[in-house]
Amino acid sequence: MRHVGNNLGGPSGWTRRAFLGAAAAGVSCVELDFLRHLPAVSAEQTQITRVMVEYPAEIEPLVRLIEETPRERLLEAVAERIRSGTSYQQLLAALMLAGVRGIQPRPVGFKFHAVLVVNSAHLAAMAAGDRDRWLPLFWALDYFKTAQERNRVEGDWRLPPPVKNGLPAPQQAREQFLRAMEAWDEEGADRAITALVRHAGQAEVSECFWRLAVRDFRDIGHKIIYAANAWRTLQVIGWRYAEPVLRSLAYALLDRGRDGGNPAANDFPADRPGRANWKRLQEIRGDWYAGRPDPKASVELLQALRTASPEEVSAHVVRMLNAGVSPQSVYDGLFLCAGEWLARQPGIVGLHCVTMTNAMHFAFQHSGVDEHRRYILLQNAAFLAMFRDTMRQRGQLNEKLCLDQLEPVALDKSGPAAVEEIFDLVGKDTLLAARKTLAALKHKAVDPMALMATARRLIFAKGFDSHDYKFSSAALEDFFHASPAWRHQFLAASLFNLKGNSHRDNQLIQRARAALGS
Repeated sequence: MRHVGNNLGGPSGWTRRAFLGAAAAGVSCVELDFLRHLPAVSAEQTQITRVMVEYPAEIEPLVRLIEETPRERLLEAVAERIRSGTSYQQLLAALMLAGVRGIQPRPVGFKFHAVLVVNSAHLAAMAAGDRDRWLPLFWALDYFKTAQERNRVEGDWRLPPPVKNGLPAPQQAREQFLRAMEAWDEEGADRAITALVRHAGQAEVSECFWRLAVRDFRDIGHKIIYAANAWRTLQVIGWRYAEPVLRSLAYALLDRGRDGGNPAANDFPADRPGRANWKRLQEIRGDWYAGRPDPKASVELLQALRTASPEEVSAHVVRMLNAGVSPQSVYDGLFLCAGEWLARQPGIVGLHCVTMTNAMHFAFQHSGVDEHRRYILLQNAAFLAMFRDTMRQRGQLNEKLCLDQLEPVALDKSGPAAVEEIFDLVGKDTLLAARKTLAALKHKAVDPMALMATARRLIFAKGFDSHDYKFSSAALEDFFHASPAWRHQFLAASLFNLKGNSHRDNQLIQRARAALGS
């Protein structure tokens, strides 16, 4: 047989146009006679079949609807399902599962925010009025389509089905999972977590993840953010969907970032604080959790975080606990630091100081293993020191802004008008807005609940990025996690990444309400 070039115009003398014309006319070509002995191929058979995990019958059609409906028609299609009886919980589950199946969790961030933001949207919905509770989910649905397209362009990754053979025995699954994760063994970890989820209880499985999610500083805190948000979402949608979610999570936690080698066999900077802190746990006294509140110690921790290395600040936390200071006072210092870093350099790194600390605090609250809770405390402090250094590499920090020393400025208005005064300044002179917030809260001129309700309403109307939802949900939640002595400062600092009245509308709220017929 003669060689046929790529353009079908090589030595055979056939041009592409002549070949196609002959084929269309049914002309017999001697070079192609051999094809008569092969079976015909239909157009459908030429389509590549994506092998991917499948979901239970009760949720698969809704997931497919989200995956396959074009972005410009998705909100209307989902609204029709809602009118036909689809519940909030079902839609939340389908949104989460669509992201888990169709968005690659590496790096843990960027397009994968379509998954990371699901719990944040849910928190925003819970805090909203009855009429607006669908809006955060509709925003997240629209955002998923953006991430889905980016995933397609970057290789069209899919979560594959779990392996059917070679799974560890139930009694060996936990040990093999932890061993594989320590070795950064992706295949072994996937097999083991599949078996573990099928046979172990929720509490046992969760404890395997809390330490692993905080052990390294790759992906600027997104690993613990994913672990916390995945766990929280599963509590709403049901444990029956845990297997694909936790397989995705295990795969995400094994992301090596820009470090080409195996972290288990190397000494990368991202791993050093975690390894040092795991050894340091033994230095903490046995009854560390029974300490006394100490606002002064919280400020001293904040001061240390401004200059200390990750190792030094972790050692400082050990001294605080051994001196009888309560973990709550440690966390007050960490919340203040996260807020201060954001105020000093508003932007992508600063806001992750807040969202990472929120996720760490959730893990700290929900872990039932003493050494895991101590480890999370030390790692949270070390991460904030590493965030500080990362921010300095990115640009100028406002070193003069100290959150514990921020002076209040009196408001010109009172009541609801005072809230509008504050949000009129956000985005224009946010530092002044923060100082006026301190004055308003200190003198009880503004109800903090009213201020937070306005912040959420503005996110609904003006939020464009996943971080608008992730940050606002984390910051407004942590207002209550901080001690009353420091809540006002933390809420004031949060304004540096909230929306103001002058920010442009996202227009999605109008489309969502039109789709819902409200």
